[in-house]
Amino acid sequence: MTIDAPTPSDARGRLLHGHDAVPTSSLRRLWRTGRSALGVGSAIARTRRGDPPTAEELEAIVAQLGGLKGVAMKVGQMLGYVDATVPESVRSMLALLQTAAPSAPWDEVEATVRASLGERADALLAGLEREPIAVASIGQVHRGVLPDGRHVVVKVRHRDIEAALRADFRSATLGKAFAAVSGAATVGELIDEARTAFLEECDFSLEASRQQHFATLFADDPDLVVPAIVPEFCGAAVLVSLRIDGTDLTRWLAAGPDQAARDRAGTALFRFWMRTLYREGLFHADPHPGNFAFLGDGRIVLYDFGCVRSFEPALRRGFAELALAVRRDDVDAMAVALEALGGRAPTDDRGRGELRRLLHGFFGPLRDDGARSIAIDEGTDARALMRDKLAIGRLQLPGRLLFLFRLRFGLYAVLAQLGARVDWGALERSWAASLASA
Repeated sequence: MTIDAPTPSDARGRLLHGHDAVPTSSLRRLWRTGRSALGVGSAIARTRRGDPPTAEELEAIVAQLGGLKGVAMKVGQMLGYVDATVPESVRSMLALLQTAAPSAPWDEVEATVRASLGERADALLAGLEREPIAVASIGQVHRGVLPDGRHVVVKVRHRDIEAALRADFRSATLGKAFAAVSGAATVGELIDEARTAFLEECDFSLEASRQQHFATLFADDPDLVVPAIVPEFCGAAVLVSLRIDGTDLTRWLAAGPDQAARDRAGTALFRFWMRTLYREGLFHADPHPGNFAFLGDGRIVLYDFGCVRSFEPALRRGFAELALAVRRDDVDAMAVALEALGGRAPTDDRGRGELRRLLHGFFGPLRDDGARSIAIDEGTDARALMRDKLAIGRLQLPGRLLFLFRLRFGLYAVLAQLGARVDWGALERSWAASLASA
């Protein structure tokens, strides 16, 4: 049974033009987040039993999540493209959260720009469009024209978003209490890692430096483009980069690209996300489809560098050794690599079996020879195991590694949508082998 869903453009337009102040009270956010979570859960359950919610009900749930911004909206974004078990009708609406949510009114945008840029603000505001083209969990994006005629996109931070995130993580400390009872100590580490990552996203000066660094890394890449930053108009709450428009994933796929184009795109995206991890110790930790677009010549432009995690050489080498051990299906070597990464290797048969299941799912494409596509439910068994807090607790995985695991499944979901057929294993093994032998 299907629902008469609103068209994406209609629903997206209503979300972008709605206005909702970001709540910052811990109690209010906890209550509204809980209500939204119940709404999502109910929509999934009703759809599975053949009694789906109406289009208006689904849109209202998405608007609630978008109005909260922060962690709640990020979770909604991930459900919209990662979890293959969520019914398609629900996922398609949640996917709107990748670029659309209730926007901040113009007076708030103007006040933030002025507070961040001071006397430079007038020159930027003079050419800034009032209606946003996208609204994300941390800020919203407007088109603009600089006094010298350059076309730019301007990302402006939501007012009070940092306070809202801190309120979210005050509530998330309940997870630490559960971890202490269950023995899953690394759940607390995962929360700490997520807190660090999300709060860093509020610092647009840091994001500007990261984007410029990635632009340098991929300056000569034939398939990837990172827009240049305009530093003279950037600040702690404002980020300005040159405007490079592209076609989003949904429209690109609807145009019917041939297999060669899909393979090229999949290879480029996998290279962007995974080569930088092995070579530079950097991981763009937000791989959802709203953060890239396709240019007319087949290249891909990358957006949004707020959530980037860095890994020191020792951890990168340990991760490379882990990848190669999984490739060999050597559980003893997996255990040694896990110890090197700061985890606790299991010694009993049950724990070793859980470790093998988890890593087989996480490194799924690496284990096969030759070109293959990635299934929409790639790593389902591993994701199910990660939801078992007792099992994860027994493995004692470091929080940073757990965070990386969860986000990599998002990359798999994107590559599955592309339908690319690539020798993923050969690509990753080449990067892992060079690092492991260093």
